[in-house]
Order: sequence, then C-alpha cells, then structure tokens
Amino acid sequence: MSHSHHTPEPHTPEPHTPEPHTPRTPHTPHDHNTPDPGHGPGAPAHDHHHELSADQAEILDLDAEVLASHITSLTDWLPLTAAPRHIVDLGSGTGAGTFALLARFPEAHVTAVDSSAPHLQRLREKACAAGLDGRVRTVHADLDAAAWPDLGTPDLVWASASMHHMADPDQALRHVRELLAPDGLFALLELSGFPRFMPAGEEAALEERAHTASDRFHAEHVPHRGAAWGPKLTAAGFGIAGERTLDVRIEAPENPAIARYALAGLTRLRTTVAEALSPEDLRALDTLIAPENLTPRRDLTVRTTRQIWAARP
Repeated sequence: MSHSHHTPEPHTPEPHTPEPHTPRTPHTPHDHNTPDPGHGPGAPAHDHHHELSADQAEILDLDAEVLASHITSLTDWLPLTAAPRHIVDLGSGTGAGTFALLARFPEAHVTAVDSSAPHLQRLREKACAAGLDGRVRTVHADLDAAAWPDLGTPDLVWASASMHHMADPDQALRHVRELLAPDGLFALLELSGFPRFMPAGEEAALEERAHTASDRFHAEHVPHRGAAWGPKLTAAGFGIAGERTLDVRIEAPENPAIARYALAGLTRLRTTVAEALSPEDLRALDTLIAPENLTPRRDLTVRTTRQIWAARP
C-alpha cells in the first residue's frame, strides 16, 4: 500500500436514542444507499437505510480490512499531548475506528456511538470475540438531536466519514467542542468519495460515469459531503492542530479482499445510479459486477483519498 501525504502530515448497549447507524447523521462511511464510505465507518439515521444495514455492515467490515494499515497510520499521526484514556467514536459503524483506537491506545476505553442498532450489535460481537468487550461501551443515539446523550468527557473524539451525514454539522461540531476535555483532541476524518477499482480503459470510464451519477445523487441527499471542514472547525471554536491528506493505492494481489470490497461497493453504487445511467451503461455495469466476473479478478486497485483534521477546543 503506498501513501502520498499531501499535507503536514463494561459492554452495555445503551438505547440513548433512536436507531440508525450512527447518529442520524453519521452514516457510516459507506452508508447512504450508495457507497459513500468510509472508513470508517460512522453513520446517521434515516429510516430508509435500515433495510440496507446488512449491506452497509459488509462494506464497512471490508473497508476496515482493506484499509487497516491506512487507519493505523492515521491513529499514529494524531498530535496528542498524552495517551487518551477515554475515546468517543462518533458514527462508529461496525467498529473500524473503534478497534484501531483500542489497538493504538491499550489503556483506553472507547464509547462507540451510532444510530444503527444492528451495526452496534455487530461491533459488540466483534469486541466480545476479541476479548475487548470490557473496554467498549456502545451508545445508540441520533446525533442530529438537539441534545446528545451523556458521553462523558473524552480525551479524544474520533469521527470518521460521519460528520458529512449530519443534518447540521455546525451544531454537531459545537457539541463535540463542549464534550471534549479541555486538553482533548478532535480527529475529523473525511474522504473524497467511494474508492475507484477498475484498471484504465472502458471499465474505468464506465465506473467514472456511475460515480458522476452518484455524485449528483449525493449533492441532493448528502449536501455536506466535501464541505470545507477546516473553516467549519474554526467557526465552531476549535484551533486546528494538524491536517493531513492521504492518497491511498492498494493493488489487488496485495489483498484478496479487494475483489469482495469492489463487488460490495459497486453493487451498492448500482442501486443508487440505476435510474440515472443509460440502458447500455446499466447492462455493462451489470455484466461488470456479476460475482462470477468480478470476484476472481486480480487486476483491481483501491484508489481513494482521505483527509484528516486534528483540532483542539
């Protein structure tokens, strides 16, 4: 995996709120009914997403598997003044960030917050299987609500691909600032969009046309994707402590899970853009993502860009 840095570089489910998968706003990285990852996983609460929960969970788990070293590099980069003991993972999804943070900070406990009860259940099951359930607390909450549940006073708040799903991200940023310990750190991770997979040629052109149609969908339904998060953080009263852009490129031979990741993501993408593509493109896309055609391929490449801001209250 090659990275190009373009910048400085007690287990108790708690129904504190409604359901969906991360605060009603944090759709996990790959949440809306289309792939919009991310890593991380975090996600909001829109009722029509419930039936997609299993598909989303699969994409989130694959995202965590394929991009594991990328997530680790970001947790290593965090400009912390001391190792955090209490971490809040906003829009945790199925736990990509939660488990990376638990590994990075062995003395820490993580409160995982999401609006999707099934995703939190999956996270708890994984924590139990790994013997980490004593270090993870889950909170089922709608982060679009005017008042947030009691999340304690964390030393670190992590929000991966979830803030852009908030109905009012400026309000959410103010909540985070009030939540943090005085010397705490907020890590806000966002992505440019769902990864591209196809090698150069007609398939890549088809993939790009599908993403263009998806971008139009997201411009209407997820208007905060691609927001200027640096100015938003400053307006909410934060001081920027660091910023980093990571270009990720992973070749399929390095990780056989990439083909499954591509299949899950492009299948979700097809659902979103089906009515926007020409009949010819839709037929070509259906042929491309047929499991018997896509799963055996080893010429795929994960290409994506992630950006992280570290801010202090």
